[in-house]
Formats: sequence, C-alpha cells, structure tokens
Amino acid sequence: MRFMYMDIYYLILVIPAMLLALFAQIKVKSTYSKFSRVRNVRGLTGAQAAQQVLSYYGITDVTIRPIGGNLTDNYNPKTKVLSLSQANFSGSSIAAIGVACHEVGHAIQHATDYYPIKVRSALVPVANIGSWVGIPLALAGYVLGFHPLVSIGLMLYSLIAIFQFVTLPVEFNASSRAIKAIEEQGLLYEDETQGAKKVLSAAALTYVASLVVSLANLLRLFLRFNNRK
Repeated sequence: MRFMYMDIYYLILVIPAMLLALFAQIKVKSTYSKFSRVRNVRGLTGAQAAQQVLSYYGITDVTIRPIGGNLTDNYNPKTKVLSLSQANFSGSSIAAIGVACHEVGHAIQHATDYYPIKVRSALVPVANIGSWVGIPLALAGYVLGFHPLVSIGLMLYSLIAIFQFVTLPVEFNASSRAIKAIEEQGLLYEDETQGAKKVLSAAALTYVASLVVSLANLLRLFLRFNNRK
C-alpha cells in the first residue's frame, strides 16, 4: 500500500516537471533550428560577433575556438576559452549571433567579477557531491530506519536545486548582456534581434525546467521519507 502511495508523489510532482523539461527541450531545439536557417543581413559569423563584443568590452585574453557537437557552446573561465559549436562558430545565422553573444556574456561576467557567477562557481564542487551521495545516503537511512542519515542525504541532494537556482540569474544576465551588445553595436537589425531574443528565451526555459525537476524530486523524496516516519 505504501508503495502505491509513493507512486502518487511521482505522478503528481515529478511527471509534470519532466513534461515541462521535455517541452523546454523541444522548444529550444525548434526555436534554434528555425533561426539557424535565417542568415543575418550583415553576414557576421558567430565567431566574428563574439570577437567584436569582446573587443568592445576591452577583453583581450579570451580565445574563441570551434568545438564539436550541437549546442555545446560554453565559456571556460579557467582557460579563458570561449568554445562555439561549429554551426555557431562559422555560421552567420541569427541563432549563431545570439548564442555566441550569450557566451561572451559569461566572459564579461567573469571579467567584471559578477557576484552570482562567483557564487555558482563556488557551488559546483558541493553540488557535485550532492548529486553523487545525496540519494544513496537518504536511501541508506531509509532502509536502516536512521532518520538523521536521511536528513543529511536530502540536504546534500538539495544542493543541486540551490545550484540550479543560482544558475538562473547568471544565465538571464548573460542573455541580457548579449542582447544589449547586439543592439548597441548593431550586430543585428531590429527584427533579427527579436529572433535572437526568442532563441535565448527558449534556452532560458531549459534552466527553469531543470530547477523545477530538481525541486519536484526533492519534495517527492522528502514526502516519501517523511511518510516512513
């Protein structure tokens, strides 16, 4: 009977969150695909746009390079390497400009000591620990009937949600910086900028969905183990 009761938590909490995450993934892929087929009027590639924005902000120690895969774009503050997937590195689509400038936004954040990104970086190791040992500890405590161990496991697991929560302002700010740079430097025309905004907004939804999934899982586990008490 208890097993069926626990399934209700999964049904009403986790499944809706997973459906949101699925919708977000479909949304970002479809939006990116749409605007990756629209060439910007100026003919700028993502790499050129990224370099122009970096130069505008006086950042001269960041290297831009292509990377394999699709939507694998990222900025590594330790190596100061801005990696763009091949389609965004050499492509001249509206989507390429939006994504490239978003990654530059992260480079600017690090260059200006943007506080939320410093907090997120500090949370990476503890969030990794939480993802590895949180659930096993909670399950061990559940099986053994040792409630303090359950609490420790859930607290460690909650670090994932905290990390994802802190990630939201970092990603939103990077997109805001990207759009600001695009507009100030005239990288895209006004109607093209709207397309870039749609791409970045769709990407932002994936971070929101990830947080919702983590919170749903955390609440489900809390209710499940609390019910055991």
